Amino acid sequence: MKVGVICDDYWHPGQMIKEGLGLLEEQGFQFDYKQHASEWSPSWMQQQDVILLAKSNQISASDKTPWLTEEVQQAFHGYVEQGNGLLVLHAGTVGYRDEPVFYELIGGVFQHHPEAGSVTIDFTDVNLLGGKAAQGFAVHDEHYFVEVLEERVNVFMTSQSEHGSQPAGWFREQGKGRVCVLTPGHFLHVLQHPEYQIALANALHWCARSER
Repeated sequence: MKVGVICDDYWHPGQMIKEGLGLLEEQGFQFDYKQHASEWSPSWMQQQDVILLAKSNQISASDKTPWLTEEVQQAFHGYVEQGNGLLVLHAGTVGYRDEPVFYELIGGVFQHHPEAGSVTIDFTDVNLLGGKAAQGFAVHDEHYFVEVLEERVNVFMTSQSEHGSQPAGWFREQGKGRVCVLTPGHFLHVLQHPEYQIALANALHWCARSER
C-alpha cells in the first residue's frame, strides 16, 4: 500500500514520524514523506492509496506560517470525496480549528493538553476497523483534549488520565472516501508500542479499503 505522509513541524519532528512508522514497512506499507508544505501537491496525493497527516498547521519546523489554505482544504475534501482515504495522526489535529472545511472533514480538532504523563488507551470496539484486534495499553504521552463534532464521528478509542477522559480515535465517511483520526503519539515509544502499531495498521487498511 502506498501511503503519502505529510509531517514535520516545530513540536513534532518528521524524523520521529519516520521512525515510528518504519516498523510498518514489514507489513507492506510503502511510505512517501513530505516534510515541507511546498512539497505537497494535489497530483502527489492522487498517486497515493491513502494520505497520513501528522503535521500541525505549519509550513515547516522553522516556518510557523499556516499552510492549510482554502485551496489546500478543498483539495483534501475532494480527495476524500472521490473515494480516497485520510488518516490524521496526533499533530494532524493541531491548528485547524479555524479551518472549517478541514475541521468538518476530519470531525474533530485539538484543543489543549496538560503536561505529559500516564495515559491509558482503551478500545470501545476492537473490531470496528477490522484486522487484528488491538488491546488497551498505558503509556507516557501527551493527553490530547479535543473538540469533536459528535454527530459526524464514530468513536472507537478513548484516552484517560488524571485529567479526565477524551475521544482518542474516531472515524467517518465523506462521500466515497474514509477518514480516521488517532490522537496519541507525541513520543516515539508511543508510536512504536505494539498495540498502537496494530491500531495504525488497521486504520490505514480501513481508510484505503484494502484487502488483508
